[in-house]
Amino acid sequence: MTLAFTEPPSPKPGQLLARGVCRMLAAHGFVTVEEMVPSRGLRVDVMALGPKGEIWIVECKSCRADFQGDAKWHGYLEWCDRYFWAVDQEFPTDLLPDTSGLIVADAYDGEILRMAPETKLAPARRKVMIQKFATHAARRLQALRDPGVAAIYGPDPA
Repeated sequence: MTLAFTEPPSPKPGQLLARGVCRMLAAHGFVTVEEMVPSRGLRVDVMALGPKGEIWIVECKSCRADFQGDAKWHGYLEWCDRYFWAVDQEFPTDLLPDTSGLIVADAYDGEILRMAPETKLAPARRKVMIQKFATHAARRLQALRDPGVAAIYGPDPA
């Protein structure tokens, strides 16, 4: 029997930005998950849980069209303490609202250029988000260790 191995697909530009953002946040004591669903119909690029329980959302935009085509980002604000945009050095940052945080990143690291204003989550919502974060992270880890388990779980619930 011969096993055939296929190369994983090349990461998209937004995924590379997310990787650099996650590395940068890890250096600041945060743990992260990618493609997190805070509520039905929403999927954030990066959700980060900080050492003091703070919750940040980072949306990664690889080009002008990617940003201009995103009509859902306002819905993310109610699910985090701080909201950031992450872009590369070539991105026209004047397009981004200055009421949000700004991270410039590449595939390997990032830097916070503008801290997002803090809007603390209500305790009940924080509890729900930490539970969702933990469940999402645990399912991702288990799927890495046992790819067959994904069929049991099905898609991430909202």
